[in-house]
Amino acid sequence: MSDDLVIDVRDLTKSFGGRVVVDHFDLQVPRGAIYGFLGPNGSGKTTTIRMVCGLLKPESGAGRVLGFDVLNESLKIKERVGYMTQKFSLYEDLSIRENLEFIARLYHLDNRAARVDRALEDLGLTERQEQLAGKLSGGWKQRLALAACMIHEPELLLLDEPTAGVDPKARRDFWDQIRRYSAQGVTTLVSTHYMDEAVQCDSIAYIAYGKKLIDSSTADIPKQIGLACWRIAGHPLHPVELELKNAPGVDLVARFGAEIHVCGKNEVALERAVANVTRAHSNLKAEKISAGFEEIFIYLMSGSTDNFQ
Repeated sequence: MSDDLVIDVRDLTKSFGGRVVVDHFDLQVPRGAIYGFLGPNGSGKTTTIRMVCGLLKPESGAGRVLGFDVLNESLKIKERVGYMTQKFSLYEDLSIRENLEFIARLYHLDNRAARVDRALEDLGLTERQEQLAGKLSGGWKQRLALAACMIHEPELLLLDEPTAGVDPKARRDFWDQIRRYSAQGVTTLVSTHYMDEAVQCDSIAYIAYGKKLIDSSTADIPKQIGLACWRIAGHPLHPVELELKNAPGVDLVARFGAEIHVCGKNEVALERAVANVTRAHSNLKAEKISAGFEEIFIYLMSGSTDNFQ
């Protein structure tokens, strides 16, 4: 394993109830990177994260995380990783400070009071430290959970859909903090469904039903997929959607508010399909656009088969 790679795992496989939920998965994440992990619900993201941090043992595969063997040194990995789960998992009948003091004791940290003070200050929790965790809003619970993850100063932060259910301002503040950690050398692997968050990552891995579809730097993914895209606005849109879904050259039709985005790999055939509907419906306006991450995500998912079907 290179010293520059914090995560370097190969062929990780895990099954539940006879169904493969992670299928020979490879992942390499360099030190200090913010690495996005995208995929639909049930695609194996959480299972992969749990294997990476030592909570689940893979049935096959090998590799190292933070220099430790994922099969035989899981305890050492767990001690050095911060893992934020989808569901808030701290004690709701304890205050913010009491929760952080409890986590500090679990890790047998020295100078606990000073570490708790620093964690409170880093996440803007000092003024609320006596408030019960159960009374916090989603955004403040998120800050507390992140403070608990970072109190033992881990080198690797694993975040499983950390901003689900919080408001846009809280999400923005959260990502500002993640970038500050990255600047300090902390590596982050984050699963998300929000495309505006995905584009903030240095690299992205798309996973669908246990299989990795693409793994590349964020800037390179649109070029690798090669998806041409048009935006159609006007009235009426619903019959146009139905016409385009069966048109040659059209691989994706998706509604975006008061517009339709039509995408395909065959640029010439796609342009012909768009021209046909705009001629047939005089109230429509069509404009060629660059495919965004949401269009790419929908396109990749539409070609994947649910392993539970």
